[in-house]
Amino acid sequence: MEKQMDFTHFDHNGNAVMVDVSDKQITEREAVAIGRIKVSKECFEAVKLGTAKKGDVLGVARIAGIMGAKKTSELIPLCHVLNLTKVSIEFLMIEDSLEIEASCTVKVSGKTGVEMEAMTGVSITLLTIYDMCKAIDKTMEIGSIYLAEKSGGKSGHFSNRKD
Repeated sequence: MEKQMDFTHFDHNGNAVMVDVSDKQITEREAVAIGRIKVSKECFEAVKLGTAKKGDVLGVARIAGIMGAKKTSELIPLCHVLNLTKVSIEFLMIEDSLEIEASCTVKVSGKTGVEMEAMTGVSITLLTIYDMCKAIDKTMEIGSIYLAEKSGGKSGHFSNRKD
């Protein structure tokens, strides 16, 4: 017999619904998402040295990622509007593979998690790097976006760290 998956965003008739979190406990919740963008040597150096024509690529990408995380409920259907208590974006320049790794950490004290906010934040960060550098390198590739860690809520701690 095939196991039925319980999808939380559908009612018993198969209609899309926003999950009712009314009865959930307020807990401290945190999520970290990570992604990478592979760039050319010329682009990597321009970002690293801050010489890209559009300015401080990582600084602008950081702000964009924070803004993206804050707007997740406007972008992803059925996501709850959350009063985020922290959004941070960090970068790691990986010279061997010419990749820029971005990580987005999001926190909230609430009834539902912030995985989607972290995933949205890191995605917008990487898209902004692409936008700011496309004049230098049109071959950039965004990838390896994943939930690295989450904590809080009924399901507790989850780790999917690849490092």
